[in-house]
Order: sequence, then structure tokens, then C-alpha cells
Amino acid sequence: MKKLLLLVFALGFFGTAQAQVGVRAGFSSANFTDFDSDAIAGFHVGAYYKKDLGFISIEPGLQYSQKGHERIASVNDGGVKNDRLNYIDLPVLLRVNFLPFLNVFAGPQGSVLVSRKLEFLNGDTDTSTEPVKGYDIGGVIGVGANLPLGLNAQLSYDLGFQSVNYYNQNVKNNVLKISIGYDF
Repeated sequence: MKKLLLLVFALGFFGTAQAQVGVRAGFSSANFTDFDSDAIAGFHVGAYYKKDLGFISIEPGLQYSQKGHERIASVNDGGVKNDRLNYIDLPVLLRVNFLPFLNVFAGPQGSVLVSRKLEFLNGDTDTSTEPVKGYDIGGVIGVGANLPLGLNAQLSYDLGFQSVNYYNQNVKNNVLKISIGYDF
């Protein structure tokens, strides 16, 4: 009986709160930690569900995100140009709404590797995902702004918490993201 009452109370509490569904896309700059490489430019795109609880909001999401690194090596080193890793990210963010237009957020993120494209200087490519762990666990931190007409903007940073075991090297994904979103 107590569980049923708790469930009814929770559904009523969450039902009275405002909820928004939205889409978000933007520019990404990704690199590995502790690895001799440069950042690689990419993009991310996805959707989110934001439950506004007043001062805080809970926002689970789903997005396609490009990560990886750029590394210009000599032909003797194999001539690697860049390695793009494509993930499906599942962030769960907690937003603290300081003002009606400004918020900060943080939360965990799970990611699943869906594809990879390693490019060499001679034009050859390799799409095998074997040299990389198939998933990643990390976190997201950032700041967001609510704009007029249902638009929003945010600056976020994805921090890898565990190694992606890139060719048996201990490296982590780190990604800077600049995004624009729209709430329906």
C-alpha cells in the first residue's frame, strides 16, 4: 500500500511540473587525454526531454556525437591523418536554474561506439571498431541560456571517466561542445 501511495504521489508531483521536449545540435571539438594529437572538429545532434521542477530541471537526452582525434604523423609512422569515433550519447543532466534565462548543469553520460573512420595520409581508410572499447562512461558539465522563441544555447564539456583502450593505450574522450537547441 505504501508503494502504491508513493507511486501516485510521484506521478502527481511530476505531472504538475512543466515538461519540454526539444532538439539540439552544434559544433564539437574532441581529443584524447594523455595522447600526442590535436583536436578534431565534428558535430553532435540529438533530442532531450526536460522536466522543470522549479529551481532545478532534470534532462535525459539521446544524441549522435563525433569524437576522436587528429594526428598528422609521418609516412614512416603509418601516416595517420585522423580517427573519427562516432557515438550515441545518453546524458542525464541536472540543471540548476539561477535566473529565468541562465542555468548550469552536470550529470553522468553513457556512450556506445557505433562507427569509426580512421584516415591515412595516402587516402586509405579503416572502419574497424576493434581497437577501441565499444562503450564509454563519462560526465557532462556546462552552462546554458534560454533565448526567445523557444531557443536555447549551451556550452558544455564531456569528460571521459574511463579509458577507451585505444590500441591498448590509456586515453579518455574529452569533448567541448557549443550547441543551439529548440524547445517544442
